[in-house]
Amino acid sequence: MTHTQSPLLGNLQESAGARALAQRAMRLMDEIFPICRSITGAGVRATLDLLSRHIPLLRFEVPSGTPVFDWTVPHEWNIRDAYVTDASGKRVIDFREHNLHVLNYSTPVRAKMSLAELRPHLYSLPEHPNWIPYRTSYWREHWGFCLTHRQYEALADGDFEVVIDADLAPGALTYAECRIAGATDEEFLLFTHVCHPALANDNASGIAVATTIAAELLAARPQLSYRIVFAPATIGSITWLSRNANAARRLRGGLVIGLLGDPGPLTYKRSRRGNTELDFIASGVLRTLGPEHRVVDFSPYGYDERQFCSPGFNLPVGRLTRTPNGEYSEYHTSADNLALIDVDAIAQSVRAVAGILALIDSNPRFRRRAAECEPQLGKRGLFRSTGGRSPQEFEFALLWLLNQADGTHGLNDVAAASGLPAATVQAAAEELVQAGLIEEVRGPGFV
Repeated sequence: MTHTQSPLLGNLQESAGARALAQRAMRLMDEIFPICRSITGAGVRATLDLLSRHIPLLRFEVPSGTPVFDWTVPHEWNIRDAYVTDASGKRVIDFREHNLHVLNYSTPVRAKMSLAELRPHLYSLPEHPNWIPYRTSYWREHWGFCLTHRQYEALADGDFEVVIDADLAPGALTYAECRIAGATDEEFLLFTHVCHPALANDNASGIAVATTIAAELLAARPQLSYRIVFAPATIGSITWLSRNANAARRLRGGLVIGLLGDPGPLTYKRSRRGNTELDFIASGVLRTLGPEHRVVDFSPYGYDERQFCSPGFNLPVGRLTRTPNGEYSEYHTSADNLALIDVDAIAQSVRAVAGILALIDSNPRFRRRAAECEPQLGKRGLFRSTGGRSPQEFEFALLWLLNQADGTHGLNDVAAASGLPAATVQAAAEELVQAGLIEEVRGPGFV
């Protein structure tokens, strides 16, 4: 058995290549940012139209009312205009100035009302008086406006005209996939959400990085096949899983990405299992990119990893962000704009994604021929005959491989988990294969 490091995305693992791609991602973010997106509607389709200029996309439309596990695909929402005018006819809140000004998924309204009647429909941030909050009402029919707290305090008593020119009616939920065929049919999933309007870090950054990584994979010759999915958060991943349940259970692994452009440290969130090939490799890649990184345990709060890791699937899917959702002050506000995005942060995020995919793509996995207890290595000439001293590096590698050889782990993740050099782990694997103690696994390695 021989093993060489895959060159997959090798140029993106270097600073210069990653920065060049980051600059491309930034240009794409400039185009994506202004679009008013939601979990359904024209904004998602317009975003996918932009992405399709860069990568081939298969687009899917799932009709409103379609059952998806315990959920139902909602009515489609589309908005044309929205405003509040005062008695003089001046627009004091104007959707045309910023698309966060409208409560996302607001029902249509056209009415005149007093300030007292209007106030229950207004949302602001007293602690950040110059920021507009991002608020949604996907699952409860409601309408409202979001505004800066300075705007809120400046509203004077009087009559207001309130207009939300929108449709909430039967339609469809839209998502798209970029499929990249590799040398094998084993698939790796890269997922990012496409439902947030006018928010740069959350999640124009994830959309742009996923698109530019996909373009690089299309030009490469990967071992694994890849499926890059662009879908709305929560209902999108639930819908995707309901339509791809069998394919999902055969995934080699997956990574949910987003929040990739802020100046905070890289953060990897482990899968629900916590000890998968991906978990070890992702943690190891982040270590190589510097000491300022975080690896956190799985929790059922977050992004779409919680759907892929739900008990009925329990897939080896983790999440890569910089500062996680809710942990930076600009999160879900108008301050999450393009000025927040740092090109060096995007470049480091690119290096992280590329490094993870490269190591997954070139990771031969092994299974013990006899899984009960530890085999006797001394009689096979693989372990020292005189005890009393700590195992040497090579012997540590033997023990790590024998312990992890359950069909789901391979050279790269064992090296990452153990901290041992990859060459030492490879040499140990060759000896164990020759001794008939482990065998290489082809195809999906988990049930």
